[in-house]
Amino acid sequence: MAWWRARAVSSAILSRLLSRSGATEVAVVSRASFSTGNQFFTYDINSQYGSCMPLSAMHIQAKIHNIELNPGQGGKLVRAPGTCAKILKEPTEKGCLVRLPSGVEKWIDSKCRAVIGEVPSKGKKPKKLYKAGQSRWLGIRPTVRGVAMNPCDHPHGGGEGKSKSSGSHGKCSRTPWGKPCKGGYKTGPNKRKK
Repeated sequence: MAWWRARAVSSAILSRLLSRSGATEVAVVSRASFSTGNQFFTYDINSQYGSCMPLSAMHIQAKIHNIELNPGQGGKLVRAPGTCAKILKEPTEKGCLVRLPSGVEKWIDSKCRAVIGEVPSKGKKPKKLYKAGQSRWLGIRPTVRGVAMNPCDHPHGGGEGKSKSSGSHGKCSRTPWGKPCKGGYKTGPNKRKK
């Protein structure tokens, strides 16, 4: 019950801060303290996971994700599950230095928005199908491998035993209609030409 009261009080404080002075003041006065009975809470807006705000309102070493490249464009960077970027230098009017998960350090405009915290990696996992009938219930029909077919049905078909190089095109994997399915047709310049 005390947690629910603290949450209600914190949302009231935040709404007062926003209504009086706007979002620029919230970045400066980002910490508010309040008490409920015998418990004392500190409410820090900048460290609240899931908050979306401009990079200028964030502090150093904050873990962020879903970062915009241009202001108002929408999140483009660090969106894969379990990833996060880190703010390395104090944000200025020009920009903010951010280390991406790849290790690249990139200057991003301070007006760009980002979400605090890591991208959640748990939750949406593919459901395991325990029998063939479960995939049929989902409307998925059985898939027959091309290697198991006859040469008249698929380019991979025919041959004795498990032979991948069967058919007229024995070089690479093909679609049932004979087009290359992995790399596509070779369109680049021939390197062997002199």
